[in-house]
Amino acid sequence: MANLGCSALSPQPSALLTQPIAILGGTFDPVHNGHLRVAWEAGEALDAEVRLMPANVPPHRSAPVASAAQRVALLRAALAGQSRLQLDERELRRDAPSYTVETLREMRVEFGEDRPLILLIGADAFAGLPSWREWRALFGLAHIAVLTRPGHGVDVPAELHAEIAPRRVESARVLSESAAGMIWRLPVTPLEISASAVRALLAQGREPRWLVPDALFADPELLEPYRRAAQPSALSPQP
Repeated sequence: MANLGCSALSPQPSALLTQPIAILGGTFDPVHNGHLRVAWEAGEALDAEVRLMPANVPPHRSAPVASAAQRVALLRAALAGQSRLQLDERELRRDAPSYTVETLREMRVEFGEDRPLILLIGADAFAGLPSWREWRALFGLAHIAVLTRPGHGVDVPAELHAEIAPRRVESARVLSESAAGMIWRLPVTPLEISASAVRALLAQGREPRWLVPDALFADPELLEPYRRAAQPSALSPQP
């Protein structure tokens, strides 16, 4: 997931062409500090540019509360003032469900066969990888960094274990030396924040201060979709 200040030396163009690109997908409904912290830590650990990529029609969950345009506005506000984390809107331009394998194929065409692409996936989602469309094809398109809690392992089904066992590496450096195919476990700071809890607070007329970036409070319209939405009173965590 170095401080947020600018480096004294800007990367040279040749370095930018080979710098890994990490991808963090999700609905970001709304974006919260848990998303941003793990993205920042991944970017530092991998020395990568991180693309936050909101899904238009997520294949494995219900439709977002906020529209695509509203979620983009939230992300733009949250990401202002720094350059490591970038917004990538490509999946929002699709009317069909957002399948990761299709996104990675599109990025391979755009960035070439040699630039490292690194898919950031939480441990629970990673365990369910065999349910994803063309999941084995993912390894030929990108590395995978599995976001885990410090000191916790990753339990995976036998089918997935057989596929990833020869791909595991112990160093982030290895991911920058090839374009795709490796698996690395990345411990990140576990912030117990869920988008569903943030939505529930807003629907109850409460303010989720310190759970979402302060920039989201600067314009009352940014969080208004969630204040208008009817939500369950319970604040049980959901993805």
